[in-house]
Amino acid sequence: SIIRRQRQELKLLVAELKDRDRELNDMVAVHERHIQAWEDDRQKILTLAERCSLLTSELNERNAIIKSLTKKLKLLETQHNDSKITLENTQQKFKELVQKVTDSSVHCQALEEKNQSLHCSVLELSAKTGQLQAREQELLTMLQLKDKALIETTDQITEVTSKFKTLESALRAAKLEEFSRNREQQDLKLTLNDVVFQINKMKDILSEKMKESSNHQEEISHLKQENGCLRSELILAVEEAQRKDQLYQFTKSKQARIEKELSSLRQVCVKQQRDLHFLHINLDSSQDSGQ
Repeated sequence: SIIRRQRQELKLLVAELKDRDRELNDMVAVHERHIQAWEDDRQKILTLAERCSLLTSELNERNAIIKSLTKKLKLLETQHNDSKITLENTQQKFKELVQKVTDSSVHCQALEEKNQSLHCSVLELSAKTGQLQAREQELLTMLQLKDKALIETTDQITEVTSKFKTLESALRAAKLEEFSRNREQQDLKLTLNDVVFQINKMKDILSEKMKESSNHQEEISHLKQENGCLRSELILAVEEAQRKDQLYQFTKSKQARIEKELSSLRQVCVKQQRDLHFLHINLDSSQDSGQ
């Protein structure tokens, strides 16, 4: 009866051992699945870390690009301000040249009016000279007709010749003045042409500066748009990095929970191994006692 009881106990122990073995196999399978999941999570964490480093390097590159673009934008703004200053200076010079041209045109108009008046005076003097010549001819005919009034006519002739000489000298002086006026008018025309040439040149420079300023403004607007796009991309990259950091923290906490569960499973396995060893010892002792 003792042997039967012990055999029954042994059968029960063997069945319990089989159940424990089955449970251990299940726990080992679960443990292997946990290890595989942990390995998968570890690979994912490594890939996320690599991707995070790549994103960090890309972020640094984008920051460097943004810094260079901001420096270029500041340089273009200074150039634009300089071009504005030069444009204002050229406009001021253009106004001064226009004022000079108007003054010179007024002066030229006055000189032309004076020349016209001198020309009229020369015509009057020439008419008077013709009249005097006619008078002289008349006096000569009268001298031929009137021999008795020779002394009187001689005095009149000398007076008329002196007047004629004075008129001739006045005519020469008027001609010289007219020549000097014409020369001064030609000089003024040359200066007027130079001023017009300078005005045209300043107009060309002004148009070039305006084109350059418009090009600078277009480039500044393009750089501002590119800077806004880069900032939006940087914000998106930062948000993605934050999400990845949150995912990394979540996986880290999950790994800690898995390690904790694994340590508890290890403790359970150790306890079960101890119980199994103890059962083996009891089985050996019961077999020895049965023999």
